[in-house]
Amino acid sequence: MSSSAPGPTRPDGLWLNDLSVGQTFRSDDYSLTESEIVEFASRYDPQLFHVDPERARDTFFGGLASSGWLTAAVTMRLFTESVPLACGVIGSTITLAWPTATRPGDRLRAESRIDEITPSSSRPDRAAVLFSYRTLTADDEIRQQTSGRVLSWNRPTDA
Repeated sequence: MSSSAPGPTRPDGLWLNDLSVGQTFRSDDYSLTESEIVEFASRYDPQLFHVDPERARDTFFGGLASSGWLTAAVTMRLFTESVPLACGVIGSTITLAWPTATRPGDRLRAESRIDEITPSSSRPDRAAVLFSYRTLTADDEIRQQTSGRVLSWNRPTDA
């Protein structure tokens, strides 16, 4: 049977055949700036504690805090850069939590692990791969916890 895998977005990337439960990945670091936090929030999440460093001091956060959605976007970047799937990161479900606020100057990294690989019962050339990943600071404070299923395909044999 020929594969119905999409063309690779990363020719040197990993195929389903290369993945195993327990496999881990770690991203490079990403430093988040105050201006990036304010710019993102001004456009997408314009709440006082995300856009005004002075007035944010009197809020629940006690200072400027990143929108969780910016943390999620940075995490996606770190995840896709550190988990080099041949066909890209094509998600189907996700659960996420923000246990602590991301702050200006945080140096973030993503650490990921494959928890489960569930072959498709109707399409034997693919599977859903369950990843758990954490977004951490340089001091190992958890800023985001994520669990998500990603589609992955076997390396085509007819190529």
